[in-house]
Amino acid sequence: MFRVGSVFIPVANLEQSSKWYEENLGVKKIDQWDGGAGFYFPESDTQLGLVSVDSPQISEFTAGQGQKNGYFNFVVEDIHEAYASFNNKGICTSDIREFGGMKFFDFFDLDGNPFSVVDEVKDSPFHRENVRKMQVK
Repeated sequence: MFRVGSVFIPVANLEQSSKWYEENLGVKKIDQWDGGAGFYFPESDTQLGLVSVDSPQISEFTAGQGQKNGYFNFVVEDIHEAYASFNNKGICTSDIREFGGMKFFDFFDLDGNPFSVVDEVKDSPFHRENVRKMQVK
């Protein structure tokens, strides 16, 4: 019945951020409206919206023990390739870390919005193929 349609990110400079997201995340522009722009990922149904704000509004929350988290993450097939690509472009990243067999790192956009990049563990119940099996039941 419900599914995620779009995720919205606040950006202080819509033109610069649009270019940055296109160049670094491979999104393609769908359309632009007064104060925002919509994009699609070539291999995903979820869309991305950039919304113009007057000043950066970091999209994160703080969990237990002061752990800061972004509101969503990006899944990649080759985390080392994504990490090298970001670092070669001068994008601020954390080190690659591991948790429960999953590898991940964080990166930041032009406004300092934090995001995680993860690779999925095949036998994890959260792996997209295992979730798909649950969806067809």
